[in-house]
Amino acid sequence: DKYSLSVHLEQSSVVENSRTNAVMAEFGKFYEQQYAVALFNSVRYEIEGGGNTQTQLLHRKDPLKNKSIFSGGLFQYLEESKKWRSRFLYVGDFYNISLYESKAAHDRGLHSKGVINCAGYRALTSMEEYLGLLNNSLSDTKAKAASAPFLKCPMQFPLILWHPYARHHYFCVMTEKEQKKWHAVFQDCVRHSNNGLSEECKVATPAFTDALRLYRQAKGHYGTWDLMCGNQAQILANLVMETLHPELKNLIVPRLKGKLQQRQRDWMLISDAVYRQVLSQTKTQHEALAQVCEVERPRLDSALRTDMDQIITSKEHVSGKIRALVLPRVEQLVRSKVQPYIHSILEALMEPTSRGFSEVRDILFRELVEVSKNTTNDRSSEKLGEHMDKISMLAFHPVKMQSCYEKMEALNLEGLQQRCDVSSPSVFIQRAQILMRQQMDNAVHTFEQLVHQSLDGHSGEDFCKIIQRCQDRVLKKYDYDSSTVRKKFFREALLQIIIPYMLKQLSPSCSPDLPKFKELIFEDFSRFILVENIFEEVVLQSVSKDIMMAVKEAAVQRRHNLYRDSMVLTNSDPNLHLLGEDTIDWAGQFGGVKGDRQGGEVANRKRKQIVSMIHLDGMPLPYESCQEVPGVDGIPEESEGQTEQDLETEKPVNPIQHVPIEKEPGSPDSLNEIRDLINPVLEVVEKDDEHFEMPPHVFVLSCLLKCDSVEEKPESIPRLIP
Repeated sequence: DKYSLSVHLEQSSVVENSRTNAVMAEFGKFYEQQYAVALFNSVRYEIEGGGNTQTQLLHRKDPLKNKSIFSGGLFQYLEESKKWRSRFLYVGDFYNISLYESKAAHDRGLHSKGVINCAGYRALTSMEEYLGLLNNSLSDTKAKAASAPFLKCPMQFPLILWHPYARHHYFCVMTEKEQKKWHAVFQDCVRHSNNGLSEECKVATPAFTDALRLYRQAKGHYGTWDLMCGNQAQILANLVMETLHPELKNLIVPRLKGKLQQRQRDWMLISDAVYRQVLSQTKTQHEALAQVCEVERPRLDSALRTDMDQIITSKEHVSGKIRALVLPRVEQLVRSKVQPYIHSILEALMEPTSRGFSEVRDILFRELVEVSKNTTNDRSSEKLGEHMDKISMLAFHPVKMQSCYEKMEALNLEGLQQRCDVSSPSVFIQRAQILMRQQMDNAVHTFEQLVHQSLDGHSGEDFCKIIQRCQDRVLKKYDYDSSTVRKKFFREALLQIIIPYMLKQLSPSCSPDLPKFKELIFEDFSRFILVENIFEEVVLQSVSKDIMMAVKEAAVQRRHNLYRDSMVLTNSDPNLHLLGEDTIDWAGQFGGVKGDRQGGEVANRKRKQIVSMIHLDGMPLPYESCQEVPGVDGIPEESEGQTEQDLETEKPVNPIQHVPIEKEPGSPDSLNEIRDLINPVLEVVEKDDEHFEMPPHVFVLSCLLKCDSVEEKPESIPRLIP
């Protein structure tokens, strides 16, 4: 089997290498062209200026500083040994999932066993759903309805991370409560990783996205694309695999031998190996391509600033000529094929989106009322700091935000997927969910700043009135900003749906006429003015007016709590935008505990965790399932408040139950207890340059327990003992 797999991998490598080089070479041409255009647009915007809508809510730059999302124990299926093993998972502020042997290994700062970047993945909670996706991706080896999966979960609550090309990851937990919490966290990791490229890169990001779109359009693929996920290298790897994967499947799958489950497993191993090779190549080649463009940027920038007026005049002249040619065809298409459907598409988008943002407001209101009630009962500044510290991370609590996200899951664009080449609604669902999280964080951050500003010089008796006033002001600001954000989202979504459809209909008749307009562009300006881009701008401008009118009409109806564009909310807090953008350390200022007093690894281990652990009453969990590091639900952190000297002199902790060892444990009653007692202390623990090892007789006993057969024991023990 290993020999046949190596042969298949060798064949795949040859095809993969040539296909990756071909795709990157063609993409590179588009990228270099679009880089110059994006630089022109950026410099023009900088010179001419342009105002964005003034938001009422504040933003903060680094909300997750010194925070982590979630951590805990569960079981993972290991492909190498084909067995389930206990693992400790840690989800940090970058939403990558790090896997450790145990919580102790994480706390000691050991290297993780692996890190999962969730870009392009889907989080599943049932084997039936997973097998459906697996069978759809392997049509040649489609399983029968009654066939068994190639792995069985030891418990009935699985968690599976599925990717169309990369390795799949299998986990399971003991209870439904754990499953729901982990699923919400995994979904948030996927959502964050799929959120697109950084908008702070004003040239590189639009150049990349436009080049990718034009590349796919040249191949006949218009419309949204589900796999525009992750960073540039991951997106390009997905672009290569889009054509390479079917080709390899047709080449290799018919040659795989063995039972159905074995063929499925082998094909996934081959697909993952090929994907990792492609990802390595796309990363290297994209970095080289970006470096070439960055080196040339100063020269292009200088030429732009010198000839900006002439370039703009030349572009407007060419735009007028192209508009005169294509506008009649565009208007005919808009009247007959676009206008009749704009309102129905908008309604489909507005219903779940408005419900989701309304749910965000309801959750925000409930949490603020809870803070007010708790402050009324206990008016001490310490308690206020504790409650404010909890609410500060509300937007990044995937479990509390899950009800908002679920409202958006109801988005149904059935009928558009064939007509307008919309691959699936997931692109719009995830974008709206990210906007919900941003608006929640903006509202919470603004509330924090208002409360913090108002507390100066006031006693505990005034806390409740201050919180009530700040709550009312924040909710009004949220209503205005959420309306603005939703209307912008609707406009962008309509353009994403309609423009590709129009380009697909118009390109066959208009594209042959475009090259002749290149003669109207001076050679020195030809890098900054591309007729293909101008053609798309003309199409976009022709339908933008209809889209704007549709959104305005929806706002006038007030069915979804949208403000009219003519309404301008007066900024009642002129000094509010002068406040800081950083998160307020409520625990440090009001609770007397400084969050950053520790340094190095200790500070990393003591990051405040947003999602609290699960405690199962009366159920022993020897594999550390979700019992570590309590979070923000009022449970103190492990060793919280101790000084560094206290940490050095603390009592030894049982690595299984995480409680201080007061006396020697009694004799174990079963083989499992012996394993639980011995396995965690197999590793050498370093502390103050002293080495603690298990006694020799305990080590020999552990070796005996690890042997697979009696015959192996006499030979294994002498070799293993130091």
